[in-house]
Amino acid sequence: MSLESTSKISIKIFRDSIDKYHVLDQVDQPFENPYSSDALEHLLFRKNWIDTVQWHYEDLIRDPIIDPLEGMKLKRLIDASNQERTDTVEHIDSFFLNHYKNVEPLQNATLNSESPAWAIDRLSILELKIYHMEEEANREDASASHRKKCNTKLQVLLTQREDLSLAIDQLLRDIAYGSKYMKVYKQMKMYNDEDTNPVLYRDKS
Repeated sequence: MSLESTSKISIKIFRDSIDKYHVLDQVDQPFENPYSSDALEHLLFRKNWIDTVQWHYEDLIRDPIIDPLEGMKLKRLIDASNQERTDTVEHIDSFFLNHYKNVEPLQNATLNSESPAWAIDRLSILELKIYHMEEEANREDASASHRKKCNTKLQVLLTQREDLSLAIDQLLRDIAYGSKYMKVYKQMKMYNDEDTNPVLYRDKS
């Protein structure tokens, strides 16, 4: 995969993942990654699949008549999905760190406020917004005003995709040339950790 076109290839992989999910459109369907486990494409496909499943978890948990026990089960699934999402983003950043490990930063190199993988994370979620806004903009049982409103929003999302894609590719070019450098901080989420969440470690003592 050429990193010069990371955003373009990422969007294609994300759309393939979204389309594949919606063949069955079930949150508990089996997951199969079509890419080699050592490839960046593998991580990108996995990242978007996690996002797509979680998108539908979030839909389900907002059912106003959901059974409380079912709602709690979904909340646990969302928590686990969030952790998996974070882990996958960090794996993507590790890929970039390794890819650019021999680049010597220029003396005036600067640090970006966001790592490449977290920008790609936003691109993945943006692709989901585009997919579902397209659905609403073309929904046959919706009113004309609803479709028009959603189409207006869709155009904004498509502009966001273009802008974010340019920013991601520029960031990777800057890192490759040494004018930017990467630093990655682990998220260190505390609520899933039995040693840092008081509710969890209280029961262990």
